[in-house]
Amino acid sequence: MRPILMKGHERPLTFLKYNREGDLLFSCAKDHNPTLWFADNGERLGTYRGHNGAVWSCDISRDSSRLITGSADQSAKLWDVKSGTPLFTFKFDSPTRSVDFAIGDKLAVITTDPFMGHTSAIHVKRIARDPEDQTAEPVFVLKGPTGRINRAVWGPLNRTIISAGEDAIIRIWDSETEKLLNVSDEKDGHKKPITSLAQSDDGSHFLTGSLDKSAKLWDSRTLKLIKTYATERPVNAVAMSPLLDHVVLGGGQDASSVTTTDHRAGKFEAKFYDKILTEEIGGVKGHFGPINALAFNPDGRSFASGGEDGYVRLHHFDQDYFNIKM
Repeated sequence: MRPILMKGHERPLTFLKYNREGDLLFSCAKDHNPTLWFADNGERLGTYRGHNGAVWSCDISRDSSRLITGSADQSAKLWDVKSGTPLFTFKFDSPTRSVDFAIGDKLAVITTDPFMGHTSAIHVKRIARDPEDQTAEPVFVLKGPTGRINRAVWGPLNRTIISAGEDAIIRIWDSETEKLLNVSDEKDGHKKPITSLAQSDDGSHFLTGSLDKSAKLWDSRTLKLIKTYATERPVNAVAMSPLLDHVVLGGGQDASSVTTTDHRAGKFEAKFYDKILTEEIGGVKGHFGPINALAFNPDGRSFASGGEDGYVRLHHFDQDYFNIKM
């Protein structure tokens, strides 16, 4: 499997997202400029200029017309995908971390970090059809737990919001009553900060990755633990194949504690596991630093990884991959 190397960012990658059709790939990094690529050949289509801080996450509307990005510059921006023009800026009192469109793209959930006396928070905003009608008024704001919320996404049918972060607890909120419905079990749950969260295509279950060197699969409605995938290093990014029962984990130590031997020891590979049997199937090496972002193409035939090294690597699977038998 020969990867396509995409060099468009000056700083470490933070997030990757494919559109629904799987022909476009959006990348976010600490260099302030979200970038758009062709998912097939890795050709760079353009950058979205306007943020003045690291961009932590993005999401793309179902029809691929709008992009939303969350940045450390205390704002979330809505963009016109085609022209690259910013349509609207949501301003906050603290850095913006996670963004996610609801099904139907009429709402977006945006999380903000604890900062200068403000606690972490989950903001729900209406997204107007016409950018002229867009307002910054929140539908509601949930004051968050202590520590940062690294990821918040909509649950099945937009009825809930699932959040997870530094306190290692997963929470499920009711998006109508704003009440906390469920909290992950301390015994089953992660022991260290949760870095990432990826949902299955049908929204029935989701995967979390944590600095406790594990990833866990949960039921979206009951928050019951289904599976645990153990690895020997902190997990920064997780993704699930839409086609096969495979999960992929990426990570590595914190950039500050990385030694020159780590790369040779293959610590920075994307590791594939059997979703049901939780056994490791194989790995894809290549990054020169921890992997911070992973995404599967919606067709399940390729995946992308983004690293601390500033590269996006695009992997189209060989036929052998689809014939793996456990």
